[in-house]
Amino acid sequence: MTGITYKGKAVDERLPQPDWSEPVPDFKPFVPHDSTEREFTLKAVLAGIIRAAVFGAANAYLGMKAGQTVAATIPAAVIAIALFRLPFFRGGVLEQNLTRTAASVGEALVAGAIFTIPAFMMVNVGGQRLWTDLRSHFWTGTLILLAGGLLGVFFIIILRRPLCVESDLPFPESTASAEIVKAGQQSNTDAPKYIFGAMGLGALLQLLKDEKGFQVFQDSVSFFWNFPRSVVQYFGYQKELLGKVNYAGGVAFATPSASPALIGIGYIIGPRLAAINFSGGVIAWLVLIPLVLFIDPQLPQRVGTTTAGGTAPWDLVSYTVWYNVVRPIAVGAMLVGAAYTLYSMRESIWRSVKGAFQASETLGEGSAVRTRLDIDIPIKWIIVSIGGLVVPITIIYYYFARSWGAALVAAVVMTITGFFLSAVGGYLVGLVGSSNQPVSGLTLAALVIAALMMVIIGVKGLGGVAAVLGVASVVCCACCVSGSLIQDLKAGYLLGGTPWKMEVVEILSVIAVSFFLLLPIIALHEANLASGGIGGRELPAPQAGLMAQLAQGIVGGQMAWGLLIIGCLFGVSLVMIGAPSPMLIAVGMYLPLGTTFAIFVGGIIRWITDTLRDRRGFNDAQKARVDNAGVLTASGMIAGEALCGLLIAGLVGSNHDVTLFKWTPPFLLALGALAILAIVMIRVPLANCGRPEDPAPPTAIM
Repeated sequence: MTGITYKGKAVDERLPQPDWSEPVPDFKPFVPHDSTEREFTLKAVLAGIIRAAVFGAANAYLGMKAGQTVAATIPAAVIAIALFRLPFFRGGVLEQNLTRTAASVGEALVAGAIFTIPAFMMVNVGGQRLWTDLRSHFWTGTLILLAGGLLGVFFIIILRRPLCVESDLPFPESTASAEIVKAGQQSNTDAPKYIFGAMGLGALLQLLKDEKGFQVFQDSVSFFWNFPRSVVQYFGYQKELLGKVNYAGGVAFATPSASPALIGIGYIIGPRLAAINFSGGVIAWLVLIPLVLFIDPQLPQRVGTTTAGGTAPWDLVSYTVWYNVVRPIAVGAMLVGAAYTLYSMRESIWRSVKGAFQASETLGEGSAVRTRLDIDIPIKWIIVSIGGLVVPITIIYYYFARSWGAALVAAVVMTITGFFLSAVGGYLVGLVGSSNQPVSGLTLAALVIAALMMVIIGVKGLGGVAAVLGVASVVCCACCVSGSLIQDLKAGYLLGGTPWKMEVVEILSVIAVSFFLLLPIIALHEANLASGGIGGRELPAPQAGLMAQLAQGIVGGQMAWGLLIIGCLFGVSLVMIGAPSPMLIAVGMYLPLGTTFAIFVGGIIRWITDTLRDRRGFNDAQKARVDNAGVLTASGMIAGEALCGLLIAGLVGSNHDVTLFKWTPPFLLALGALAILAIVMIRVPLANCGRPEDPAPPTAIM
């Protein structure tokens, strides 16, 4: 430092310095490039990190329960507006932007965590499990999150300018977030009241339906409908009678879960995607499972050797068929769905790789930095940091595989695929937003490459499976964080945020949140051990199950290949008939019926709301206000249930019994809860359509 100042403020010479004599760039952000507005403040950083932990915890619950997470960029922007309006916390746009950037890390990093870390517990090779619990592997999991998250930050910083500045990518969620922030500065906004009010209702309903809380109504009710006994006569080629077989079986059915979070997801994704997801549940629970039970009437006796009377009840048989037969089929379909998703985006992916690297080359080392809006963390610091992270990651891989050769191969695969897939993922975020980034498909690509490399060098068994999952988990975290950061950097570019400050706060948030995120995951697992913990009925964690199945199948040599092949062929048939989103159908097969049914109910509520909105003759501005109020209300419902569920799980995990009374409430009370949710999610948006002459707001709908 030599004491250089600009407008009375010290300038750190270690950072690339702006050329203040250059003309103002053509693009003019919301906050001018020469603004002295406060930005990197302690309150902004701390508020962002705390909210990152909250968003991360909420999405941990949601992701393992429903296999989906909700992007935090727009809710984080809305909450930042409300927070910085408080008299004791007032702040400007740049502080709000910095807080939002830090806050969105939680949702991104936890997505990488729940898609991969639980897989270490699901692996079973020759009767041996890789991890038997999460608590004793806390530090290993934390280091994976830390390394993957930081690599995602460093990888995408290299590509910030070509993707955010030089490209013409639409960045839909970044644009919506920036517009919401702008609107929040110009006038009073009701957005925070939708989120916080819905959070309160969601938390209350979760408390009243959780059997570990103050249960007043049941979350869902399951029952079994027996088929009438049937006799099927089998004939040969010449129509000669070969024999007669008696059949029975039936259908295991579940009512929709009275879950604000699941219904909120259905509302946000809309009726079409909710129906596609539910179709997977129908195929699994109302077609495949009844078919297996029908053609194997002796199955209850064969699997009931440890049950009273030697015969398993039909509902238990249905569950075990779903868990051990249908879910591997769903894994095969998911694999095809992920591959097809990447194939359908092949042109975008190629443009991403080609455009990003070509733009990076044209910048050159001597490119002049014109304003503070062009300052990134220096590239040499980035390269050194990446190299420094690869070393401990390699040590972790050695700890898994007990082979330096396997560890080095895994580290090389992780580094190359991590950077390549982060670039691809960043470009796709620019096209469709982080909510639609195909993280599972990108991670599967890295997992398959790593698994094949382990097979080639002869590393098998639990060690090889662990190394493969280690590569997948780091790459998944990197892709999730890089996608989130590039979205925030674009929003910051539109608002006038300083890139290097946003990058630094992202690094701080990743470091802080990495040491926290496994705690809610552990609490949820231990609070649901009665239903199987992670991978069980309450926390199926479908993406992690997919990773575990593939890793142990390719490297460990153990997989129900017949079921996987059936699933792949089913996925291919979905592609051949042009079925919408084969991946979403497969995820629906992997989830409990009550879960997909609740998401479908949320989609129906959205359809009713949209239908009533259109019938009332609203203009475009009013329709946008209805859409915004509905999405923000649904987001609040999701956050409210997730946070209350985590609180109860934490109390149960610490041996605190919070049950007020134990009973089996009638299902009619659950219908009442569903009715309350439907009324709120229909009436609140429609009641906030505003006046026809009011200007159109920025939309939160992607």
